[in-house]
Amino acid sequence: MEKDIVKLPDARLREKAEKVHVVTDEILAVIEKMRAASLDWEKKHPHEMSAAMAAPQIGEAIRAVIVRDNLDNKGDKGFTALINPEVVKFEGEIQKDYEGCLSVPGIYGMVPRHTKIRIKAVTEDGSEVRFKVSGSLARTLLHEIDHLNGVLFIDYIRDREDAFFELDKNGDLQPLDYKESIRNNKDLWGDE
Repeated sequence: MEKDIVKLPDARLREKAEKVHVVTDEILAVIEKMRAASLDWEKKHPHEMSAAMAAPQIGEAIRAVIVRDNLDNKGDKGFTALINPEVVKFEGEIQKDYEGCLSVPGIYGMVPRHTKIRIKAVTEDGSEVRFKVSGSLARTLLHEIDHLNGVLFIDYIRDREDAFFELDKNGDLQPLDYKESIRNNKDLWGDE
């Protein structure tokens, strides 16, 4: 299932996803495929957690995301699905923190994001929900909602070469030479 994850430079990652009008069995099947692909990816990456995923990351141009139920416990394999999620209000301050992405393998960045947001979405049973989140959950949801709009975390930091990192063999983040990475990974970055 990890092979199902769409990676840069695939153009589908830059498309805006379509709103879901009715939660059908087909939509639920996409959500299950996302869960399976996330957990499969995680099995092969011992130092990383698959915190969330957006449907475009498996090639499905619909506005659906899954988010890990417990972002602090890799042993908790549960995910909550949100359909048509949108930010209704940005709150708190903007802080930088590390982000990675299953669709941008091996690259991490220090990305500025709001620390608190209010969200509205639809659940798998078709109910509308509204809630407020903060901290790493707010960051994770903003990252995934960006995917639904064709935006990747690297777009926030492209002009800051000192904002890129990679994991070493011990799972520690080390500075990455962004320009060197582009030269050496044309299959990842495409025509930068």
